[in-house]
Amino acid sequence: MSVDDRFVEDYREGQGELPPGTRSEIITGPVTDWATDFSHVEAEWAADPYPIQDDLRQRCPIARTERFGGGWLPTRYEDVAAIAYDTERFSSRSIVMSNFRPPRDLAPVGSTPPISSDPPFHRDARKLLLPAFTKTAVARREAATRAFCHSLIDAFEGQAVVDAARDYAQHIPIRVIADMLGFPPEDGPRFSEFIENVLEGVNLPPEERQARMSGLFDYLLAQIRDHVDRPRDDLTTYLIEAELYGRKLEPSHVAGTMALLLIAGIDTTWSAIGASLWHLAKTPADRERLVAEPGLLPTAMEEFLRVYAPVTMARLVKEDMSWNGVDMKADDWILLSFPAANRDPAQFDRAGEVVIDREVNRHAAFGLGIHRCVGSHLARMELQIALEVWLERIPRFHLADPAGVTWARGQVRGPRTLPLGIGG
Repeated sequence: MSVDDRFVEDYREGQGELPPGTRSEIITGPVTDWATDFSHVEAEWAADPYPIQDDLRQRCPIARTERFGGGWLPTRYEDVAAIAYDTERFSSRSIVMSNFRPPRDLAPVGSTPPISSDPPFHRDARKLLLPAFTKTAVARREAATRAFCHSLIDAFEGQAVVDAARDYAQHIPIRVIADMLGFPPEDGPRFSEFIENVLEGVNLPPEERQARMSGLFDYLLAQIRDHVDRPRDDLTTYLIEAELYGRKLEPSHVAGTMALLLIAGIDTTWSAIGASLWHLAKTPADRERLVAEPGLLPTAMEEFLRVYAPVTMARLVKEDMSWNGVDMKADDWILLSFPAANRDPAQFDRAGEVVIDREVNRHAAFGLGIHRCVGSHLARMELQIALEVWLERIPRFHLADPAGVTWARGQVRGPRTLPLGIGG
């Protein structure tokens, strides 16, 4: 069997077939009561989820929905943290809430290890990635990232209005992750399409969603094939050659981890950069202060991460149980809203305000528990350099069209269009 056949066969076997009775109903539509029928893919949620979360936290801290085959939404920090740390009762085998649940025998590895892995496998799969994401390893990418940010702004020459999401924020993590994985930088537009399919296509029928996912893995297979033929010093070759428990990684493990880095490594940082620029564009006092006090940026950046945390993760209930007053069933979804946890007044003083000089800020933007983001150093580096370069080169900017700002739907929320007036 060729390398190509082996990777394809192993990946498809690892994904499993759609089980009989898989529910493929449409899961979007008007929400009349967020406490009993929430849907994180609605336009209302994408535009401004925070009033909804605040209301739920007061009157129904663990909301329920029958959509997606049934799920729960905790909104208090203590509940989100408790579930995130509880690997005995909650599985990570699928972290994207949709109308399809992967088969239980996919655990403990999951389709995108280590984020989809349960203990004890998770620990060892995560350790394989740590060397690539240390502060030292990330620091080696700072100069290239800074130069690339300058080149993006150079391209704005002569423009009075730019789309800071499409023309700036999204390109930075795409270039960084493509360089890390050894992918052609010109494939960037394809990465954006993959992200939309995975994170925003959850309302698709399972068969169509799986077909679109196959497109992503077909691309990854082509990259794996190229790296097998021409090994080089990048993360893809490292994964192909890595060993776990005395043998090479399963092909589905390699492809799944590459998919994780490609999707999560791009969309989360793209969203954080865009949300930070959105805030500064609509808040002149904060923008002017950071231009005058650039040393405050690392502190302000942590506050942007707290207030505009982009990531929400899912878990699956392992067995029927009563948990904090609600009766959960096996395979119910749990939607862990780190954005809601970050705005809990019981955890943060002035939780709903943006305080750019906040000194104590133990936010959960990078997650909690064993799945806390392995790439947090990389994300912080990209966010800080993106904001530093922008504020240095474009110290005055504003929302050119507030109504023209659009936000991604789904579990990673950030601006998808962000028209800013620059200069003047």
